[in-house]
Amino acid sequence: MRVRHLRARLKGWGGVGAMAAACALAVVFALAVTCTGSVASQAGTQPTGHRTTKALTVDAARAADDCEAPEKQTLPPSRADGPAITAIKNRPGEKRKLVVGVDQNSYRWGYRDPNSGEYGRLEGFDIDLVHRIAEDILGDPDAVQFKAIPTDQRIPAIQDGRVDLVVRTMTINCSRLKDVAFSAPYFRTGQQVLAPKSSPVEGYDETLANRRICTAKGSTAYAKLEEDRESGDLPASTDISTTVPNQLDCLVRLQLGEVDAVVNDGALAASQAAQDPTVELKGEAFTTEYYGVAMKKDADDLVRRVNQILVDFRQDTATGWQASYTKWLSATMDDDPSASRPPAPEYLRRS
Repeated sequence: MRVRHLRARLKGWGGVGAMAAACALAVVFALAVTCTGSVASQAGTQPTGHRTTKALTVDAARAADDCEAPEKQTLPPSRADGPAITAIKNRPGEKRKLVVGVDQNSYRWGYRDPNSGEYGRLEGFDIDLVHRIAEDILGDPDAVQFKAIPTDQRIPAIQDGRVDLVVRTMTINCSRLKDVAFSAPYFRTGQQVLAPKSSPVEGYDETLANRRICTAKGSTAYAKLEEDRESGDLPASTDISTTVPNQLDCLVRLQLGEVDAVVNDGALAASQAAQDPTVELKGEAFTTEYYGVAMKKDADDLVRRVNQILVDFRQDTATGWQASYTKWLSATMDDDPSASRPPAPEYLRRS
C-alpha cells in the first residue's frame, strides 16, 4: 500500500494535549448519547423466496466454519424488504431511525470535527456510507442514531441488539463470521507499523525486537501479532501487552513515550500520521484485509439490501465511493485509490 505521508494536518488539533482533549470529548459524547433500548425484534412473516435465503444462510454458516476467503461469504444484493428492514421502518415517531455503531475518534473515517458545534459533527468516509444506507432504507440520510462503540464492543453491540449495523473500519475475517454477518467489502487495506520518524523500527520485522507495541482490543492487529509471535514470525521479545479501547488511544500512548510503535490498519495509520508530523508509517502492509458492514447473522434481508446499496455506492461517480474517497482520504493516501478499492464483489451461491 502506497501512502502519502503527512500531506494533511488536522487543523486545530496537534500534540498530546489535543489528542487528550479529543479523547475526553469522545467520552463525554458516549455518555451523553441517549439509548433507545434494544433494536426492535426481527420477528415477522418471511418474505417470498425465504427458502432460498435460508439455504444461503446455511451456506454462509458452513463457509464461516471452513473459511478461506471471508470477503466472499456474503449474500447476493437485493432491494426487497424483509423482517429486519420492516422492523426498522416500523419504529414509531422519533425512534424511526437506523441505529449504527461507529467510531468518533478515527480522523477522516469517523470523527468529530471540534470546530463544528457543541460536540462536533460526525463525519468521514464511514459516516458518508452510513448516511447513504439510511437514505436508501428510510428515505432520509439523517435518519440515523449514531452510537459510539469501542473496537472490542463491535460484535457484542450487534449481538445484543444495541445497533442494526456497525460501520467502523471493521475487517471481515473468518473468526468474526461465526458471530456476525458481513456485507461485501467496501474498502481494502492491510496492517502496517506506525512509529516516530526517529525510531530505528523499519517495519514489521526483526527491528520490533524488544519494542513495546500498541494495538486496539479486539482488533485484527492484535490477533496477528499474537499469532506471529507464537509462530516465530515476530521476535519473541516484542512486547504486545499494551491494548487500548480505541485506535486513537495508541497514538496518544506513542506520543507519551509509553510504547515504541503502533500496529494498525494502514488506512487508519495514515490518518494518524496526518495528525502528528513526528510519526510515519514504517515498511509496507504485511496483510490484506477488507472492511465490511457488520450485521446480525439472521438479518438476511438487511445484508442483501446493504450489498445492493454498496453496488450503487461504487457505481455512483458523482457522490459515491470515489467522491467520498477524494473528499476524506486522498489527502492522506494516494490520489489514485486503486489500491484501496476492493475487487468486484463475489457472493454466495446455492450449490
